[in-house]
Amino acid sequence: MALVAPQSVNDGPLFAEVDMGSDSNATTVRATVVQASTIFYDTPATLDKAERLLAEAASHGSQLVVFPEAFVGGYPRGSNFGVCVGNRTAKGKEEFRKYHAAAIDVPGPEVDRLAAMAGKYKVYLVMGVIERDGYTLYCTVLFFDCQGRYLGKHRKIMPTAMERIIWGFGDGSTIPVFETPVGKIGAAICWENRMPLLRTAMYAKGVEIYCAPTADAREVWQASMTHIALEGGCFVLSANQFCRRRDYPPPPEYVFSGTEEDLTPDSVVCAGGSVIISPSGAVLAGPNYEGEALISADLDLGEIARAKFDFDVVGHYSRPEVLSLTVRDLPTSPVVFTSASSRSEDSLKS
Repeated sequence: MALVAPQSVNDGPLFAEVDMGSDSNATTVRATVVQASTIFYDTPATLDKAERLLAEAASHGSQLVVFPEAFVGGYPRGSNFGVCVGNRTAKGKEEFRKYHAAAIDVPGPEVDRLAAMAGKYKVYLVMGVIERDGYTLYCTVLFFDCQGRYLGKHRKIMPTAMERIIWGFGDGSTIPVFETPVGKIGAAICWENRMPLLRTAMYAKGVEIYCAPTADAREVWQASMTHIALEGGCFVLSANQFCRRRDYPPPPEYVFSGTEEDLTPDSVVCAGGSVIISPSGAVLAGPNYEGEALISADLDLGEIARAKFDFDVVGHYSRPEVLSLTVRDLPTSPVVFTSASSRSEDSLKS
Protein backbone atom coordinates (compact mmCIF):
# COMPACT_ATOMS: atom_id res chain seq x y z
CA MET A 1 0.00 0.00 0.00
CA ALA A 2 1.44 3.34 -1.06
CA LEU A 3 0.55 6.85 0.00
CA VAL A 4 0.15 9.05 -3.04
CA ALA A 5 0.09 12.83 -2.60
CA PRO A 6 -3.02 14.02 -4.47
CA GLN A 7 -2.92 16.91 -6.89
CA SER A 8 -4.02 20.30 -5.66
CA VAL A 9 -7.74 21.03 -5.97
CA ASN A 10 -8.08 24.28 -4.06
CA ASP A 11 -5.23 25.43 -1.84
CA GLY A 12 -3.80 21.93 -1.54
CA PRO A 13 -4.75 18.37 -0.80
CA LEU A 14 -6.81 17.64 2.29
CA PHE A 15 -5.48 14.14 2.84
CA ALA A 16 -3.07 11.63 1.46
CA GLU A 17 -4.83 9.08 -0.71
CA VAL A 18 -4.45 5.38 0.00
CA ASP A 19 -3.85 3.89 -3.44
CA MET A 20 -4.07 0.22 -4.42
CA GLY A 21 -3.66 -0.63 -8.10
CA SER A 22 -4.90 -3.59 -10.12
CA ASP A 23 -4.49 -5.13 -13.57
CA SER A 24 -4.58 -2.29 -16.08
CA ASN A 25 -5.80 -4.64 -18.82
CA ALA A 26 -8.98 -5.57 -16.95
CA THR A 27 -12.23 -3.58 -16.92
CA THR A 28 -11.88 -1.49 -13.81
CA VAL A 29 -13.79 1.11 -11.83
CA ARG A 30 -11.88 3.55 -9.67
CA ALA A 31 -13.69 3.77 -6.31
CA THR A 32 -13.02 5.88 -3.23
CA VAL A 33 -14.41 5.67 0.29
CA VAL A 34 -14.21 8.88 2.27
CA GLN A 35 -13.13 8.71 5.92
CA ALA A 36 -13.83 12.12 7.42
CA SER A 37 -15.86 13.85 10.09
CA THR A 38 -19.05 15.85 9.85
CA ILE A 39 -18.95 19.49 10.95
CA PHE A 40 -21.59 18.91 13.58
CA TYR A 41 -24.69 21.17 13.65
CA ASP A 42 -23.37 23.00 10.56
CA THR A 43 -24.85 21.44 7.45
CA PRO A 44 -23.70 24.16 5.00
CA ALA A 45 -20.10 23.78 6.20
CA THR A 46 -20.39 20.00 5.98
CA LEU A 47 -21.56 20.30 2.38
CA ASP A 48 -18.59 22.55 1.63
CA LYS A 49 -16.28 19.92 3.11
CA ALA A 50 -18.00 17.19 1.10
CA GLU A 51 -17.37 19.12 -2.10
CA ARG A 52 -13.67 19.55 -1.31
CA LEU A 53 -13.36 15.82 -0.65
CA LEU A 54 -15.30 14.95 -3.79
CA ALA A 55 -13.14 17.24 -5.89
CA GLU A 56 -10.01 15.68 -4.50
CA ALA A 57 -11.23 12.14 -5.16
CA ALA A 58 -12.20 13.11 -8.70
CA SER A 59 -8.75 14.57 -9.29
CA HIS A 60 -7.39 11.04 -8.82
CA GLY A 61 -9.79 9.59 -11.37
CA SER A 62 -12.40 8.23 -8.98
CA GLN A 63 -15.63 7.26 -10.70
CA LEU A 64 -17.53 6.26 -7.56
CA VAL A 65 -17.25 7.99 -4.18
CA VAL A 66 -18.88 6.69 -0.99
CA PHE A 67 -19.31 8.82 2.15
CA PRO A 68 -19.95 7.58 5.71
CA GLU A 69 -23.22 7.06 7.53
CA ALA A 70 -24.90 10.34 8.53
CA PHE A 71 -22.12 12.48 7.04
CA VAL A 72 -24.62 15.25 6.28
CA GLY A 73 -26.58 15.89 9.45
CA GLY A 74 -24.17 14.09 11.74
CA TYR A 75 -23.97 10.93 13.80
CA PRO A 76 -24.81 11.98 17.40
CA ARG A 77 -22.23 9.75 19.03
CA GLY A 78 -22.31 9.75 22.82
CA SER A 79 -25.54 11.72 23.14
CA ASN A 80 -28.47 10.26 25.05
CA PHE A 81 -30.87 13.12 24.21
CA GLY A 82 -31.87 13.27 27.87
CA VAL A 83 -33.79 10.01 27.68
CA CYS A 84 -34.42 7.40 30.32
CA VAL A 85 -37.39 5.09 30.71
CA GLY A 86 -40.38 7.23 31.58
CA ASN A 87 -38.69 10.63 31.20
CA ARG A 88 -37.25 13.02 28.63
CA THR A 89 -35.45 16.18 29.76
CA ALA A 90 -35.92 19.69 28.43
CA LYS A 91 -32.22 19.81 27.49
CA GLY A 92 -32.59 16.56 25.53
CA LYS A 93 -35.58 17.92 23.65
CA GLU A 94 -33.57 21.00 22.70
CA GLU A 95 -30.75 18.75 21.49
CA PHE A 96 -33.24 17.00 19.24
CA ARG A 97 -34.52 20.34 17.94
CA LYS A 98 -30.99 21.30 16.90
CA TYR A 99 -30.36 17.89 15.39
CA HIS A 100 -33.64 18.11 13.46
CA ALA A 101 -32.61 21.54 12.17
CA ALA A 102 -29.32 20.12 10.84
CA ALA A 103 -31.11 17.35 8.89
CA ILE A 104 -32.12 17.75 5.25
CA ASP A 105 -35.33 17.36 3.26
CA VAL A 106 -35.37 14.82 0.41
CA PRO A 107 -35.93 16.31 -2.11
CA GLY A 108 -34.61 19.69 -1.07
CA PRO A 109 -31.91 22.29 -1.71
CA GLU A 110 -29.15 20.21 -0.11
CA VAL A 111 -30.03 17.26 -2.36
CA ASP A 112 -29.89 19.61 -5.36
CA ARG A 113 -26.45 20.75 -4.30
CA LEU A 114 -25.20 17.17 -3.87
CA ALA A 115 -26.55 16.32 -7.33
CA ALA A 116 -24.75 19.33 -8.79
CA MET A 117 -21.50 18.19 -7.14
CA ALA A 118 -21.82 14.72 -8.66
CA GLY A 119 -22.39 16.25 -12.08
CA LYS A 120 -19.60 18.80 -11.72
CA TYR A 121 -16.99 16.19 -10.84
CA LYS A 122 -18.46 13.42 -13.07
CA VAL A 123 -18.70 10.82 -10.31
CA TYR A 124 -21.29 8.44 -8.97
CA LEU A 125 -21.95 9.61 -5.42
CA VAL A 126 -23.26 7.63 -2.45
CA MET A 127 -23.88 9.94 0.49
CA GLY A 128 -24.99 9.24 4.06
CA VAL A 129 -27.44 11.85 5.37
CA ILE A 130 -29.95 12.46 8.10
CA GLU A 131 -33.24 12.87 6.27
CA ARG A 132 -36.01 15.04 7.71
CA ASP A 133 -39.57 13.97 6.84
CA GLY A 134 -41.79 16.33 8.78
CA TYR A 135 -40.70 15.83 12.37
CA THR A 136 -39.38 12.29 11.95
CA LEU A 137 -35.73 11.74 11.05
CA TYR A 138 -34.31 8.84 9.04
CA CYS A 139 -30.76 7.63 8.61
CA THR A 140 -30.58 7.59 4.83
CA VAL A 141 -28.23 7.01 1.92
CA LEU A 142 -28.69 9.07 -1.25
CA PHE A 143 -27.51 7.98 -4.70
CA PHE A 144 -26.48 10.27 -7.57
CA ASP A 145 -25.16 9.55 -11.06
CA CYS A 146 -22.26 11.21 -12.81
CA GLN A 147 -24.61 13.42 -14.83
CA GLY A 148 -25.83 15.11 -11.67
CA ARG A 149 -29.10 13.23 -11.36
CA TYR A 150 -30.57 12.09 -8.07
CA LEU A 151 -31.29 8.37 -8.44
CA GLY A 152 -33.02 7.53 -5.17
CA LYS A 153 -32.49 6.66 -1.52
CA HIS A 154 -32.24 3.90 1.04
CA ARG A 155 -33.63 4.48 4.51
CA LYS A 156 -32.11 2.41 7.30
CA ILE A 157 -34.74 -0.19 8.11
CA MET A 158 -33.51 -0.97 11.63
CA PRO A 159 -31.77 1.66 13.75
CA THR A 160 -29.59 0.20 16.49
CA ALA A 161 -30.18 0.62 20.24
CA MET A 162 -30.46 4.34 21.19
CA GLU A 163 -30.69 5.27 17.49
CA ARG A 164 -34.33 4.14 17.68
CA ILE A 165 -35.11 7.13 19.91
CA ILE A 166 -34.12 9.65 17.24
CA TRP A 167 -34.59 7.86 13.88
CA GLY A 168 -37.61 6.34 12.21
CA PHE A 169 -37.65 2.95 10.50
CA GLY A 170 -37.38 2.64 6.72
CA ASP A 171 -39.75 0.31 4.86
CA GLY A 172 -39.24 -2.15 2.02
CA SER A 173 -39.78 0.47 -0.68
CA THR A 174 -36.29 1.93 -0.28
CA ILE A 175 -33.98 -1.04 -0.76
CA PRO A 176 -32.78 -0.08 -4.25
CA VAL A 177 -30.01 -1.45 -6.42
CA PHE A 178 -29.22 0.91 -9.29
CA GLU A 179 -27.87 -0.39 -12.59
CA THR A 180 -25.17 2.00 -13.79
CA PRO A 181 -22.29 1.87 -16.27
CA VAL A 182 -19.90 1.32 -13.33
CA GLY A 183 -21.88 -1.58 -11.90
CA LYS A 184 -25.04 -2.30 -9.93
CA ILE A 185 -24.86 -0.16 -6.80
CA GLY A 186 -26.76 -0.57 -3.53
CA ALA A 187 -26.25 0.20 0.14
CA ALA A 188 -27.01 -1.02 3.64
CA ILE A 189 -26.19 1.09 6.67
CA CYS A 190 -24.13 -0.01 9.66
CA TRP A 191 -25.64 -2.90 11.62
CA GLU A 192 -28.41 -3.62 9.12
CA ASN A 193 -25.51 -5.22 7.23
CA ARG A 194 -25.77 -7.94 9.86
CA MET A 195 -29.38 -8.74 8.80
CA PRO A 196 -29.19 -11.84 6.55
CA LEU A 197 -32.58 -11.31 4.92
CA LEU A 198 -31.83 -7.72 3.96
CA ARG A 199 -28.55 -8.82 2.41
CA THR A 200 -30.38 -11.58 0.54
CA ALA A 201 -32.84 -9.06 -0.88
CA MET A 202 -29.94 -6.98 -2.19
CA TYR A 203 -28.23 -10.03 -3.68
CA ALA A 204 -31.49 -10.91 -5.45
CA LYS A 205 -31.48 -7.44 -7.01
CA GLY A 206 -28.03 -8.16 -8.40
CA VAL A 207 -25.88 -5.82 -6.30
CA GLU A 208 -22.27 -5.75 -7.53
CA ILE A 209 -20.90 -2.78 -5.61
CA TYR A 210 -22.23 -3.11 -2.09
CA CYS A 211 -21.81 0.13 -0.15
CA ALA A 212 -21.75 -0.10 3.64
CA PRO A 213 -21.64 3.34 5.26
CA THR A 214 -21.19 2.76 8.99
CA ALA A 215 -20.45 4.19 12.42
CA ASP A 216 -18.79 0.98 13.67
CA ALA A 217 -15.01 1.36 14.01
CA ARG A 218 -14.38 -1.89 15.88
CA GLU A 219 -11.98 -4.38 14.33
CA VAL A 220 -14.70 -7.06 14.33
CA TRP A 221 -16.54 -4.96 11.70
CA GLN A 222 -13.93 -6.08 9.18
CA ALA A 223 -15.08 -9.70 9.57
CA SER A 224 -18.63 -8.71 8.61
CA MET A 225 -17.42 -6.82 5.55
CA THR A 226 -15.28 -9.73 4.38
CA HIS A 227 -18.14 -12.16 4.90
CA ILE A 228 -20.54 -10.01 2.85
CA ALA A 229 -18.05 -9.76 -0.01
CA LEU A 230 -17.66 -13.55 -0.07
CA GLU A 231 -21.34 -14.30 0.48
CA GLY A 232 -22.59 -11.87 -2.14
CA GLY A 233 -19.77 -12.21 -4.65
CA CYS A 234 -19.60 -8.43 -4.70
CA PHE A 235 -17.26 -5.57 -3.93
CA VAL A 236 -17.84 -4.11 -0.47
CA LEU A 237 -17.07 -0.43 0.15
CA SER A 238 -17.36 0.51 3.81
CA ALA A 239 -16.98 4.19 4.75
CA ASN A 240 -16.81 5.41 8.34
CA GLN A 241 -16.09 8.77 9.91
CA PHE A 242 -12.85 9.51 11.73
CA CYS A 243 -13.70 11.86 14.57
CA ARG A 244 -12.01 13.45 17.52
CA ARG A 245 -13.82 15.03 20.45
CA ARG A 246 -13.08 18.47 19.00
CA ASP A 247 -15.16 17.61 15.91
CA TYR A 248 -18.27 17.87 18.11
CA PRO A 249 -19.46 20.98 19.98
CA PRO A 250 -17.81 21.43 23.40
CA PRO A 251 -19.57 20.79 26.69
CA PRO A 252 -22.03 21.74 28.04
CA GLU A 253 -23.59 22.25 24.60
CA TYR A 254 -22.78 18.66 23.65
CA VAL A 255 -21.89 15.95 26.17
CA PHE A 256 -20.55 12.44 25.58
CA SER A 257 -22.66 10.67 28.15
CA GLY A 258 -20.63 8.64 30.63
CA THR A 259 -17.24 9.39 29.07
CA GLU A 260 -17.00 13.19 28.79
CA GLU A 261 -14.73 13.57 31.82
CA ASP A 262 -12.20 11.15 30.28
CA LEU A 263 -11.97 12.95 26.92
CA THR A 264 -9.66 15.66 25.69
CA PRO A 265 -10.21 17.65 22.48
CA ASP A 266 -7.77 15.29 20.70
CA SER A 267 -9.38 12.07 21.96
CA VAL A 268 -10.46 9.81 19.10
CA VAL A 269 -14.16 9.04 19.45
CA CYS A 270 -14.50 7.17 16.14
CA ALA A 271 -11.40 5.55 14.65
CA GLY A 272 -12.65 4.90 11.12
CA GLY A 273 -11.67 1.52 9.74
CA SER A 274 -12.93 2.29 6.23
CA VAL A 275 -12.14 -0.51 3.81
CA ILE A 276 -12.61 -1.84 0.26
CA ILE A 277 -12.90 -5.62 -0.20
CA SER A 278 -13.07 -7.71 -3.38
CA PRO A 279 -15.60 -10.48 -4.16
CA SER A 280 -12.89 -13.02 -3.31
CA GLY A 281 -12.49 -11.53 0.17
CA ALA A 282 -9.19 -9.79 -0.57
CA VAL A 283 -8.69 -6.43 1.10
CA LEU A 284 -7.97 -3.96 -1.69
CA ALA A 285 -7.52 -0.85 0.46
CA GLY A 286 -7.64 -0.13 4.18
CA PRO A 287 -8.71 -0.57 6.82
CA ASN A 288 -7.46 2.83 7.90
CA TYR A 289 -7.43 3.79 11.59
CA GLU A 290 -4.93 6.65 11.33
CA GLY A 291 -7.06 9.70 10.54
CA GLU A 292 -9.13 11.40 7.86
CA ALA A 293 -8.31 9.91 4.46
CA LEU A 294 -9.44 9.09 0.96
CA ILE A 295 -9.15 5.32 0.53
CA SER A 296 -9.20 4.16 -3.08
CA ALA A 297 -8.92 1.01 -5.16
CA ASP A 298 -9.41 -0.10 -8.74
CA LEU A 299 -12.26 -2.62 -8.89
CA ASP A 300 -11.74 -5.36 -11.48
CA LEU A 301 -15.35 -6.11 -12.40
CA GLY A 302 -14.27 -9.48 -13.82
CA GLU A 303 -13.78 -10.60 -10.21
CA ILE A 304 -17.55 -10.76 -9.79
CA ALA A 305 -18.04 -13.52 -12.35
CA ARG A 306 -15.02 -15.40 -11.03
CA ALA A 307 -16.46 -15.29 -7.51
CA LYS A 308 -19.98 -16.26 -8.62
CA PHE A 309 -18.54 -19.35 -10.34
CA ASP A 310 -17.73 -20.63 -6.86
CA PHE A 311 -20.80 -19.38 -5.02
CA ASP A 312 -23.93 -17.58 -6.27
CA VAL A 313 -26.10 -17.18 -3.19
CA VAL A 314 -29.34 -16.45 -5.08
CA GLY A 315 -28.41 -18.50 -8.15
CA HIS A 316 -26.85 -21.93 -8.48
CA TYR A 317 -26.14 -22.14 -4.74
CA SER A 318 -29.76 -21.47 -3.70
CA ARG A 319 -32.49 -23.98 -2.81
CA PRO A 320 -35.77 -22.07 -3.35
CA GLU A 321 -37.86 -25.22 -2.91
CA VAL A 322 -36.50 -25.43 0.64
CA LEU A 323 -35.66 -21.82 1.60
CA SER A 324 -37.19 -18.67 0.12
CA LEU A 325 -37.72 -15.02 0.99
CA THR A 326 -40.66 -12.67 0.43
CA VAL A 327 -39.90 -8.94 0.50
CA ARG A 328 -42.77 -6.49 1.06
CA ASP A 329 -41.43 -3.68 -1.05
CA LEU A 330 -44.43 -1.35 -1.31
CA PRO A 331 -44.40 1.96 0.57
CA THR A 332 -46.23 1.89 3.89
CA SER A 333 -48.16 4.77 5.45
CA PRO A 334 -49.79 5.12 8.85
CA VAL A 335 -52.72 7.01 7.30
CA VAL A 336 -54.64 6.23 4.12
CA PHE A 337 -57.42 8.53 2.91
CA THR A 338 -60.12 6.60 1.08
CA SER A 339 -61.41 9.75 -0.65
CA ALA A 340 -58.16 9.92 -2.63
CA SER A 341 -58.72 6.36 -3.82
CA SER A 342 -62.29 7.19 -4.74
CA ARG A 343 -61.23 10.19 -6.82
CA SER A 344 -58.71 8.00 -8.66
CA GLU A 345 -61.39 5.42 -9.43
CA ASP A 346 -63.83 8.11 -10.61
CA SER A 347 -61.21 9.57 -12.97
CA LEU A 348 -60.67 6.14 -14.52
CA LYS A 349 -64.41 5.71 -15.12
CA SER A 350 -64.86 9.13 -16.75
